[in-house]
Amino acid sequence: MQVKNGSTVSVHYRGTLGDGTEFDNSRVRGEALNFQVGSGQMIRGFNDALVGMSIGQTKSVTLSPAEAYGPRHPEATQVVPRSAFGPDFEFIVGGTIQGNGPNGPFLAKIHEVADSEVTLDMNHPLAGEELNFEIELVAVDDDKSSDAWTPSMKKAQLYQIAKSRGLGVTTKYTKAQLVEALSA
Repeated sequence: MQVKNGSTVSVHYRGTLGDGTEFDNSRVRGEALNFQVGSGQMIRGFNDALVGMSIGQTKSVTLSPAEAYGPRHPEATQVVPRSAFGPDFEFIVGGTIQGNGPNGPFLAKIHEVADSEVTLDMNHPLAGEELNFEIELVAVDDDKSSDAWTPSMKKAQLYQIAKSRGLGVTTKYTKAQLVEALSA
């Protein structure tokens, strides 16, 4: 089964910057990422890389800033009085703060600290960066009614069918355990 727009997928991935610095890894978190392809939940380039993939397939992609979080916008800074943070707030240049604005919650990087004001960078932390992803498609679900299986199927396919049936399986199940769960 190949991924198409509208497919619900489970993927493991590792994201690195151009210099090799890892910024995200689903295996470190111990859980695959689940989302619907084409729903706007993911950055465009990551989403597009999945279309056409098959269960068990891996792919390495490099995304330009335009395919990821966009370019850095120098005008996306804001100068805020230090007093807005309270007397005990510790300002660390390069540190990140979370706030609430008129459009909801946001993250900002502390760019500069002066005696009476703080300059915040409102760009996404990965804006302007070329991003590398290693992606493994673990499961794809296009049609839950299409869950016929045979013991000769690949482990990843059996996992996807068992999961769609709500059998409580994990990616750590062996192929034999998946066949047993589906046979019960």
